[in-house]
Amino acid sequence: MKRELFLGNEAVAQAAIDAGISGVYAYPGTPSTEITEYIQQNSLAVERKVHSKWSANEKTAYETALGMSYAGKRALVCMKQVGLNVAADVFMNSAITGIHGGLVLAVADDPGMHSSQNEQDSRYYGQFAMIPVLEPSNQQEAYNMTYEAFQLSEQTQLPVMLRLTTRLSHSRSGVWRREVLQPKTLRLPKNSKQFLLLPIFARKNYARLLEKQVPLNLLAEQSKYNFFRDGQDHSLGIVCCGLAWNYVQEVYAGSAIPFPIVKISQYPLPEKLMGKLYESSDELLVIEEGYPLVESQLRDFFGKGKPVHGKLDGWLNRYGELTTDQVGRALKVEYDAVFESPDCVVPRPPSFCMGCGHVDAFVALQEAVAEFGEGHVFSDIGCYALAALPPFESIYSCVDMGASITMAKGAADAGLFPAIAVLGDSTFAHSGMTGLLDAVNEHTNMLIVISDNKSVSMTGGQDSAATDILETICVGLGVDTRHIRIVVPLKKNYAEMVRIFKEEIAFVGVSVVIPRRECLQRAARRLRQYRIRRTK
Repeated sequence: MKRELFLGNEAVAQAAIDAGISGVYAYPGTPSTEITEYIQQNSLAVERKVHSKWSANEKTAYETALGMSYAGKRALVCMKQVGLNVAADVFMNSAITGIHGGLVLAVADDPGMHSSQNEQDSRYYGQFAMIPVLEPSNQQEAYNMTYEAFQLSEQTQLPVMLRLTTRLSHSRSGVWRREVLQPKTLRLPKNSKQFLLLPIFARKNYARLLEKQVPLNLLAEQSKYNFFRDGQDHSLGIVCCGLAWNYVQEVYAGSAIPFPIVKISQYPLPEKLMGKLYESSDELLVIEEGYPLVESQLRDFFGKGKPVHGKLDGWLNRYGELTTDQVGRALKVEYDAVFESPDCVVPRPPSFCMGCGHVDAFVALQEAVAEFGEGHVFSDIGCYALAALPPFESIYSCVDMGASITMAKGAADAGLFPAIAVLGDSTFAHSGMTGLLDAVNEHTNMLIVISDNKSVSMTGGQDSAATDILETICVGLGVDTRHIRIVVPLKKNYAEMVRIFKEEIAFVGVSVVIPRRECLQRAARRLRQYRIRRTK
């Protein structure tokens, strides 16, 4: 096969296509979005009719992928690290049901919080669920591991997690492809009780999951992605996890690594390899992207004997991304460092696009609530969260997907008036609907603003699950149709928007205002595509 230039995410996507997937399920979330987008645009995937529509949220994505696995076909499910929190219920239980057709979870962590609320480490979820976890160190491994993960999933009858990080997901390298496999045929599980997690069956399934732990450890010990390499200087042993292997090689570019080293890219942690390194070294340094998972495990494995260094004792930063500079300092190596000086560049914070409909909606909302003072607007995950920054500074919460409505409801329950939630159309479909149902059922006195720009704009303008049906959903959840108000967020409608906001704030009960105008970036792309089609 030919060598191609891929982002890490694209390598994962191409490998999944080449491995014969029949579906990819995902909700857009940086840094994982490009995996699904690549499959949506890939000619072979289109020809094979690989399912690649966006899901309403990560939980529905994982459940649907599990359904495809139940039917005997291979499925890929993709999300970012906080999305795994949303899918945690089905994810944990899928380890107990096991799988039928190969099921691979590609989860992209975001150390440094470039576009996330936290930098949690998904390897802990893999350890919690007791499933195989693969952590590639480069784009070629991302391809190879994804390609092989479906076979590993079917071999172990477990879902397999592929743990990516931002730097790997969004950097490019040449990748050699492999044989393109045919999709699996439809076939149902032989055990008709496999996917029934009633207690009588779940207990047996859980026992089987525990029995699989010994062979899973053996697979990790034998994995070609985990290896021990001896060195001349045994004063220190190095453990490199995933992408950390690249950083160590950069530090020692042009020269041999002097210390014995173990590279880890398949979990559970291979205890024999670790023991070999521990016995041959005076002390250990664990270099890993994310939380100190392996460092903590090694301290537990080997007690309080030889020192184990890393993030827990300050040899490496506990927060943010790994860098070659950090690794070089930990190894006390002088090298040709990349120029990194935050003082030489003036930071440019993110801002709304010029002409964005969210801006017009917020300006009107600010005037409508001005008489009440600060602290009344609860926001959500999306472009509109930029209203926390100057010149607006008009929102006071942004915690997780869907929390705007529920936090505003809780504040209203505590006596805050007015209590206002602001969220987008896609976030409402993702996890805002249940909060609205609570508010309707309890007749909570609150205003909900669903700023509808007809796309998942913050991650690139993907289709929103709620496009053209927002009002229908609100009516179905019980909102009084007289208090579902539609406005067009434009400067010429400013006075009308202020009036409507004030009227709905004054209404005692649940009201919904929907400022609706298509995202400018999405509209521009649509216009370009239209012009291209006309010229053909």
